[in-house]
Amino acid sequence: MWGLRPPQFFTRAQAMKYLDHLEEWIITFLIGAATLIIFVAVMHRYAAGFSIPVVQDWLLRLDLSWAQELCIIMFVWMAKFGAAYGVRTGIHVGVDVLINSLSGRTRAKFIVFGLLAGALFTGIIASLGAHFIWENGAHYAIFNMLGIAGESLYAGPTTPDLEWPTWIVYSAIPLGSSLMCFRFLQVTVSFIRTGELPHHDHGHVDGIEEDAIPIAVNPYNMDDNLHMHDLKYKQRHPDPKVDADDTADKGKGDAK
Repeated sequence: MWGLRPPQFFTRAQAMKYLDHLEEWIITFLIGAATLIIFVAVMHRYAAGFSIPVVQDWLLRLDLSWAQELCIIMFVWMAKFGAAYGVRTGIHVGVDVLINSLSGRTRAKFIVFGLLAGALFTGIIASLGAHFIWENGAHYAIFNMLGIAGESLYAGPTTPDLEWPTWIVYSAIPLGSSLMCFRFLQVTVSFIRTGELPHHDHGHVDGIEEDAIPIAVNPYNMDDNLHMHDLKYKQRHPDPKVDADDTADKGKGDAK
């Protein structure tokens, strides 16, 4: 009995595995939901203009004025969590010409300094954002849920169409900035251990396998004067016999 341990639902490795895909899941859900909402709202707008008995009256009674506001909120959340995704995958735009021209140890120090500066900045934004939403109505909602809300607490404003508390919308700032701060620290630790930074290949598309092309084969080779030719590697002729004859002639010339 004393040797039994409480069940562990997630190990540290499993937790990090799910955490490393948190941004993708949130962004995917928000993009899918926003696309669906926009599609339904546009179809509703055009379909309500057709004079179809009963159907037109039913469509006009449907109130989808909140769709635009909800999509704007979704895009704000996508931007904040997309920034955290950019830190983790290394797709943020940056000017690193001077940094890359430095020597190894000096370059590493500047990179660590930049990453820690990013973590500090996003950490400050997360703290200020958390204080803002707390004073903007989050404390009222939490205390009211616990049954200890007083009359002096400020309920906070609401959005015009959805009539949601604005502190829920603004929660994207502390949550997204906190995740960015964590990603900066994560990349810093990884760089100190391995000396490598995350790099994203903008020409690669996930899910599409790229077949390796032999280095001596130029798929763009054209036997005319209108196309550029590869000057580094010898071009192969469409007829294999021609290549074999050229190789044999070259060998005879070298022997002479």
